[in-house]
Amino acid sequence: MMFDMQTFSGVLIVLVVGLVISMFRILREYERGVIFMLGRFYQVKGPGLIILIPILQQMVRVDLRTVVMDVPTQDVISRDNVSVQVNAVIYFRVMDPQRAIIQVENFLEATSQLSQTTLRSVLGQHELDDMLAERDRLNADIQVILDKQTEAWGVKVANVEIKHVDLNETMVRAIAKQAEAERERRAKVIHAMGEAEAAEKLAEASKILATEESAIQLRYLQTLVEIAGGEKSSTIVFPFPADIMKKLTS
Repeated sequence: MMFDMQTFSGVLIVLVVGLVISMFRILREYERGVIFMLGRFYQVKGPGLIILIPILQQMVRVDLRTVVMDVPTQDVISRDNVSVQVNAVIYFRVMDPQRAIIQVENFLEATSQLSQTTLRSVLGQHELDDMLAERDRLNADIQVILDKQTEAWGVKVANVEIKHVDLNETMVRAIAKQAEAERERRAKVIHAMGEAEAAEKLAEASKILATEESAIQLRYLQTLVEIAGGEKSSTIVFPFPADIMKKLTS
C-alpha cells in the first residue's frame, strides 16, 4: 500500500509539473497565437510569453511573415486560341490571424488554389501579345482580384509576378515568321516614305531652278566638278560661258 501511494504521488507530481510547463508558451516577434476557450474563440495573443489554462484553452500559431508561393505551371488558352503554359509567384501575408484560422481551413492551400484558378481566368481573357508585352498590367489585375477574394480570410496579397510564358515549337516558328514579315513591311513602308519625300524635294528644286536660268547652269557645273574630282580621273573641266554659246548660235 505504501508503494502504491508513493507511485501515485510520483505520477501526480509529474502530471502537475507537465500541466504547469504546458501553461507557458513563447511566441516570436513574427508569430501570433489564436486562443480558443473550450472550443470558442477567446483572443489573439503575442508576441512574448503566453500563459494558457491547461485543458480549457488551446492555441494555434500563425506566422505573420510574407509568404513567397510558387504557382504551378498552368495550361492557358488565350483569347486568340493559342495554347501556352504559364507559371507565376505570389507574395502574401496574414493580416488578421483570427480570420485566417476561423474563416478558412488552410489559408495557405486556399490561397494557392485560388491563385491557380485566377491566373487561368485572367490570362484566358487576353491575347498572346498582351501576355508577352503587358505583364505589368496583367500582374496588377491578378493581384487586385486575389487581394479582394482573400480579404475575407485575413490575407493580404502584396504582389503577383508572371515568371514564364512558354510556347510550343510550332507557335515559336509562327511568331518568328510573323515578326520577320512585320520587319519587311516596315522596311518597305520606310523606303516608300523616303521615295515620296525625295520626289517632293525634287519637285521643289525644279521649281526653284526654273525661276533662275543661271541656277541650272551652276548646278550643271557643280555636277561636272564632282565627276572630274575623282583621284584617278583624267577628265578636265573647262567652264564655258553660256551667253557666248547663245551669241554664237544666234
